[in-house]
Amino acid sequence: MLPNSSLAFTPKLVSTLREGYTFGLFKSDFIAGLTVAIIALPLAMALGIASGASPDKGIVTAVVAGFLISALGGSRVQVGGPTGAFVVVISGVIAEHGYPGLVLATGLAGMILTVAGYAGLGKLMKFVPMPVVTGFTAGIAVIIASSQVGDFLGLQAGKVPAEFVEKWTAYSRAIGTFQWTVVAIGAGTLATILVLKRLSPKLPGFLIAIVLASGVVALLKLPVETVGMRFPNMPSTLPAPHVPAFSVQMVQDVLPSAFTIAFLAGIEALLSAVVADGLTGYKHRPGQELVGQGIANIGSALFGGLPATGAIARTATNIRAGARSPVSGMLHALILLAILLIAGRWVAYVPMSALAAILLVVAWGMSEADRFRTLFRMDAGERALLLLTFGLTVFVDLTVAIGVGVTLASMLFMARMSEATDVLADDESVEDPEQWAALPAGVEVFRISGPMFFGAAAEMLETLHRIGRSPAAVILRLDRVPFIDSSGVHVLEAFVRQARISNTRVVLCDMPRPVWQILARSSPRFAGAERAKSLNAATKRLAKNSEQIGSAQGHLA
Repeated sequence: MLPNSSLAFTPKLVSTLREGYTFGLFKSDFIAGLTVAIIALPLAMALGIASGASPDKGIVTAVVAGFLISALGGSRVQVGGPTGAFVVVISGVIAEHGYPGLVLATGLAGMILTVAGYAGLGKLMKFVPMPVVTGFTAGIAVIIASSQVGDFLGLQAGKVPAEFVEKWTAYSRAIGTFQWTVVAIGAGTLATILVLKRLSPKLPGFLIAIVLASGVVALLKLPVETVGMRFPNMPSTLPAPHVPAFSVQMVQDVLPSAFTIAFLAGIEALLSAVVADGLTGYKHRPGQELVGQGIANIGSALFGGLPATGAIARTATNIRAGARSPVSGMLHALILLAILLIAGRWVAYVPMSALAAILLVVAWGMSEADRFRTLFRMDAGERALLLLTFGLTVFVDLTVAIGVGVTLASMLFMARMSEATDVLADDESVEDPEQWAALPAGVEVFRISGPMFFGAAAEMLETLHRIGRSPAAVILRLDRVPFIDSSGVHVLEAFVRQARISNTRVVLCDMPRPVWQILARSSPRFAGAERAKSLNAATKRLAKNSEQIGSAQGHLA
């Protein structure tokens, strides 16, 4: 493997340690890790519950996957763990295949991410268009917020359906069962978070709010459901690693979900890494970042955890708190482990409505309302793509939304590229007046501008057929063709064949090397066409047969 390839797949931790790691750097990383751990603790608990699992699963994921993402990833200050993007997928997998199915899907997703990283697919993730990303992210935010209404209001709705419309139908039927005490705790937690965020954004608002809510409920003995009531046997230690049970049938059943998890993990991790690059000035390694994410998800599955990825908000907090290396993310995971071992039993006192309030704040942050409004003001194609992805995410399925969104985005891009491809004739094809004057009579020059791919092929062939003349020779300039696919080759082949029937010579010139290589591989179909390095070379070649050309009926317009 080449040196630069080796560097591309070297964890940032290794590079950082090679630069020299001092006690001063460790001190900065420790403060940052402690800050992020305090924020991540209530988030991990809330996301674990929202996913249909339990709070300890969220913490285990933050500990195991968070440590591995920082230790093996390709970003210097990335912080990983459970995120809101997975909530919909996780709850769906658990509902259909049970928790063992989710653990298997997480491990498979880790393998997919690892292969994708070494295959260089990290560079391709950035081509997922922003309307698709924003659409399904905003859709997930709506689903997360909807899933917390019951706990926030204390509704006695029983088992609430997962589907959006049916969920709200169940809420409407149970609206008379809401509890003022539960609403007060949830609203107080929400208000505390928002006030602290505005007045003292550096304080751990989530943790302060959840501690206050738990204290009020415990001291006043309020009739409010807590984590301990819903999860009475929740462990407060890190479980022993074990290989998940699986069979060929189970793998087949959960594989589509594994691909969805891998896609979401890759997208969010690389987006988070890009954000971190913008805040720090460093540059992440996309291939190694996917590899690190893959190994982290495999590790999470071995400990019975949830899917994990890079968390944008926690990464930004890590940077603002002074993180200098991946050690800060590793310390954040170790501090969470210490909290789980020492104070894990206190989690049982946390009110469910307080966790619901935290997730409502998380959902609002995920919605990216400002970006949604900005994209909504774009052209009709971008707006339709945004709304369609959003609607499919909320009302149908996240996997369908991603598939349809990416497919339609590709079609929209190809339609726009086909409009950018044109055939220039007459004086548009030759800028230099001297070159224009040097052309023999009976020679037509055309310049194809833009990629010759299947989206533009039909229009180009129709344009060439509209020439309406049978000149003695045609020069096709291809210097503005950056790419040609099989459909473009077919267009040129059809044009050359038609020209031969009309006794018209065809000279292809100014071809970029990649275009010529593709045409050369299609030989001998282009045996009837000549090749020249430049327009001048083509002109001189045709001028040698000036008598034949001069007697032709066609001439320059």
